[in-house]
Amino acid sequence: MIGISKLVCGSASPGDVLRYGRHSGRLPPHLLQFSEDKRPVVVWNATLACNLSCAHCYADALPQAASDELTTAEAHRMLADLAAFGVPVVLFSGGEPLVRPDIFELMAAARELGMRAVLSTNGVVLTDAAVEQLRSVGVSYVGVSIDGREPTHDRFRGRAGAHRARIEGIRRCLAVGLKVGLRFTLVQNNQADLPWVVDLLEAESIPRLCVYHLAYTGRGARIAAWDVSASQSRATVEYLIQRALDFHRRGLAKEILTVANHADAVYVLLWLQRHQPERAPAVEQLLRWNGGNGAGVAIGCVDHRGDVHHDQFWRRHTFGNVRQRPFGDIWSDSSQPLLAGLKHRRPLLKGRCAACRYVDICNGNLRSRAEEAAGDVWAPDPACYLTDEEIGVAAAAPAHA
Repeated sequence: MIGISKLVCGSASPGDVLRYGRHSGRLPPHLLQFSEDKRPVVVWNATLACNLSCAHCYADALPQAASDELTTAEAHRMLADLAAFGVPVVLFSGGEPLVRPDIFELMAAARELGMRAVLSTNGVVLTDAAVEQLRSVGVSYVGVSIDGREPTHDRFRGRAGAHRARIEGIRRCLAVGLKVGLRFTLVQNNQADLPWVVDLLEAESIPRLCVYHLAYTGRGARIAAWDVSASQSRATVEYLIQRALDFHRRGLAKEILTVANHADAVYVLLWLQRHQPERAPAVEQLLRWNGGNGAGVAIGCVDHRGDVHHDQFWRRHTFGNVRQRPFGDIWSDSSQPLLAGLKHRRPLLKGRCAACRYVDICNGNLRSRAEEAAGDVWAPDPACYLTDEEIGVAAAAPAHA
C-alpha cells in the first residue's frame, strides 16, 4: 500500500513513526505500514458467498456460502489465536462479509481482543441496520468497492442498481461517523472513469481512495488482458499525485493510496527527487521502512475454510489450516520453503527484480503476478512499468508494455 498523499503532501514523516517506536501495537492506523516488527495484517475471507458477481473478484465468490466455512466457534478460536500472535488488524472480507449471519458478533470479538476490525464490502447491503451495527461494534474503517460511474460499475458487478445501493450505503456510514473509503481496481475498461471516482471524494465528503492494480488471481486471472499498459500505469500514478496535491493545496483532507504495485513507490520517490528534492530523503526512509510488497511478511490471509495464504490475492499455495494449528504457528513455520522464501526473498529474485537498485523499497512486487505470468514465483513482476534506466538495470527484459 503506497500512501501517495502521505508521501507527496508530507502528512507523514520519519519523526511521526519514531514517536511510536515503530511498534505495530502502538502505531496509529495511518502509520502502521512503517512498523518494524511487521506483525501481519490478516485478511479473513469470512465467507465465499456474495450477492454480486464481479468481473475481477480475486476470491471467485459464489451466490451461496460454501459448506466448509469456519463455524462461529472456529472463527472465535481463530480470532483469539490472531490476537495472541499480535495481529494488529483483521480485515473482514469475502465474498461479501455482511451476508454472513454472525459477522457483527465476530467483529465485536476482534475488537474485544484488542485488534482493529476493518470491513471490505461491495456496499450493496449497507442498510441502516447494518451500518448501526458496524458503528456499535467499533469497526475502524469501511472500504467500499467502486468500478466507476453507474453504467460501468453495474456492468462490472453484474447487477443493475448496485451503484445506487453503494452510494446510499456510503452516505449512511458517513452520517453515523464511520470512516469510509473507496476501493477502485484499475483496468483498461474503467480507466476513463477514474477522474469521476476521484471527484466523488469531494462530492460525497469521502476521505479516502485506494486504487488497486489488477492481481492475476481468481477471476482477475481470466481478465489479465484487461490490465493497463506500462504507460497507462505511469500516467495514472502521475494523475493521482496531481490530484493529491490539489486536494492538499485547497485544504481538503483526502487520502489517496495505491495497492498491489510497489513500482508506484519508486515512481513517487523519483518524482520527489525531481520536484521536491529536499523531501526525498525522508520519503525514501519511509519507503524503506515500509519494505515493499508484504505478502508472507506484513500481510496474510485466512480463507473461508481456514486455509492460510501469503495474502488475499494469492490462493495457489496453502501453508496450513487454523482448524489444525494456530495462525501464529503456521505463519512462523520456517520449514515451509515458499513462506520462508517470501520473508527473505531478495536473494531469490530473478531478472530485473534481482538487479533493481530499489529492491529494498519494492521487495520484488507481487510474486503471485509473476507466478501467473511466467510460472516462476521469483521471476520479474510483469506489471513493473519502470524503465531499466530508472531502476539501474543495464540490460534486461523489457518492462510490461
